[in-house]
Amino acid sequence: MSAPPDLLKAIRAGRLADVCAALDGGASLADEMEAGLAIGMACFLGHVTIVRELAKRGVRVNMPDNAAPTAPLAMAVRGNKVDVVRTLIELGAVVPAGMQTGLSEQEVTVAQWIAFRDGHAAQEDAQAHHAAVEEIHLERPSHLDTQVLEADALQAARRSR
Repeated sequence: MSAPPDLLKAIRAGRLADVCAALDGGASLADEMEAGLAIGMACFLGHVTIVRELAKRGVRVNMPDNAAPTAPLAMAVRGNKVDVVRTLIELGAVVPAGMQTGLSEQEVTVAQWIAFRDGHAAQEDAQAHHAAVEEIHLERPSHLDTQVLEADALQAARRSR
């Protein structure tokens, strides 16, 4: 069985309101193939808001093999949709070693930190980032050069890999 035609049409057109209406109207993503088709299409076409909505509704973004041709991350990379790649990483997708994402190492690290902060990181990633990330809260501007802090955090993240 495939995802309902109204849902697929709405995803193809990039209309978030229609996607929500189709899902609220009974379109099911309970089947792994239906969910995979829906999120894969949204990733390949670059519809960030739809990807976020599908993830919010329980569609998995992290697959056992994110380099597999139909995995959401691979679909976004193949479609050259770096905003979707960043979003998927923020939602917990693990970047396989050697995969060219179109993002810089710093952008990937920041997206992984966001996944950790928001509770989306895979267990092994959460443990790796726990030691490498420290939040600093300032009550008022202190004329602190944050680039030095960012460089230290990136070096710590690289060492923990």
